[in-house]
Amino acid sequence: MDTLSYKTRSTKREEVERKWYIIDAEGEIVGRLCSRIAHVLRGKHKPSYTPHVDCGDYVIVINADKVRFSGLKMDQKEYVRYTGYPGGQRKATPRDLLAKKPEAIIENAVKGMLPKNRLGRRMFQKLFVYAGEEHPHAAQKPEPFNF
Repeated sequence: MDTLSYKTRSTKREEVERKWYIIDAEGEIVGRLCSRIAHVLRGKHKPSYTPHVDCGDYVIVINADKVRFSGLKMDQKEYVRYTGYPGGQRKATPRDLLAKKPEAIIENAVKGMLPKNRLGRRMFQKLFVYAGEEHPHAAQKPEPFNF
């Protein structure tokens, strides 16, 4: 006897409808902003979210050079990377990264909040971060994302 009044729908890759969103990062706190961006990239803001399918949307972040950190993280937080050579461990503070490559702060934070597998890499490819106001995605007609 089949008395279920609903069936759990699992979205297929072909059925996913993607939108383009633009987010202004000016004056935003990095961690809070990036967790919202990761949420949209995964597609968790949609009622048709399926964990094993990339059903997220495209996200454009502008003004990445005007983000801020709470507390003393601007000078005390460290980003560690390894060059691959002996003794090649390099450290940088957010203040250093904002001066050299401001997009790396948001990209690094969002990448750490996505799954560490093929699906997460595919989701990360839908993120576009720019230091200034200008972006080359006007043809996609991105709409502002309201949190």
